[in-house]
Amino acid sequence: MLTIRRLSLGPIQTNCYVVRSKEQALIIDPSGEATRVKQVIEQAGLKVQAILLTHAHFDHIMGLEDILRLYPVPVYMHKKEVEWLKEPMFNGSGKYAELPNISVDVEPETLREGEFSIGDFTMKVFETPGHSPGSLSFYFEEGGFVVSGDALFQGSIGRTDLIGGDLRLLLSMIEQKLLTLPEDTIIYSGHGPETSVEDEMNHNPFLNGF
Repeated sequence: MLTIRRLSLGPIQTNCYVVRSKEQALIIDPSGEATRVKQVIEQAGLKVQAILLTHAHFDHIMGLEDILRLYPVPVYMHKKEVEWLKEPMFNGSGKYAELPNISVDVEPETLREGEFSIGDFTMKVFETPGHSPGSLSFYFEEGGFVVSGDALFQGSIGRTDLIGGDLRLLLSMIEQKLLTLPEDTIIYSGHGPETSVEDEMNHNPFLNGF
């Protein structure tokens, strides 16, 4: 049975997810407070298989190095944002004086759209750029949910005024990749509560007409 646990972590409460299958786990977007993630993993007696990144904005990678010290596993992301891990001006941390410059020294594996399996997990990887050029969404059909990063939120969509942002592209990707999933699919976003494809089709003001 596939399950998912949401943890809102870091300075702007970015969602980190622990996806569980049997005794294995995936960590998606380690956004900070690695000790809280470790507590969830250890209390359930899980073995971490990999870390997945929906994209490389600072608030989604702030806990990456600390998590890797605890669990030295592969990191997977889109190739278009690999360099963002080490560049504060790309990942956004360099824009805020109150934040440390985030630079993560890791050599990730890269993903492209299609089916991806690791350990007990099989998912469909969707390229959903627009919020950022390398944004990915991970659809776990067995569990009936998709982790959308900052592409789609409850009642909103990702901002497009950052490096590589493109509003028209984002709306197109949401329409083509996310709203075509079964309507009862649960959407787990990068910020805020979960929602569903049906609810966003019916109530999201940015998606009227879809």
